[in-house]
Amino acid sequence: ATCQMLVDLHGGEVPQDRESLEALPGVGRKTAHVVLNTAFGQPTMAVDTHIFRVSNRTGLAPGKNVDIVEQKLLKFVPKEFLHDAHHWLILHGRYTCKARKPKCGECAVAQWCPSRELFL
Repeated sequence: ATCQMLVDLHGGEVPQDRESLEALPGVGRKTAHVVLNTAFGQPTMAVDTHIFRVSNRTGLAPGKNVDIVEQKLLKFVPKEFLHDAHHWLILHGRYTCKARKPKCGECAVAQWCPSRELFL
């Protein structure tokens, strides 16, 4: 269905705006932002579970939901770093600032993290 919509509505091209992407079956806000950022180089922030956790745990961009975290990160992260920032934050959350057992002793930003004492 998504492929048919791309052909019928967008001439076979992937649209370059969030609203059009989200109108496609199976595409939500996070996926739309990944496409816009990765495929089209747009300064967006795709907030997944890792970014949500890291943003709240470190105090970088605390928020009760992904939309709040996204808006705070877009304000906080300099525009020139937005293309790569979500990748860096995802990787940090996946391999260092893990959900159950973060590796604070190996973390490059632990000295600034308000949560590190909880996990040492």
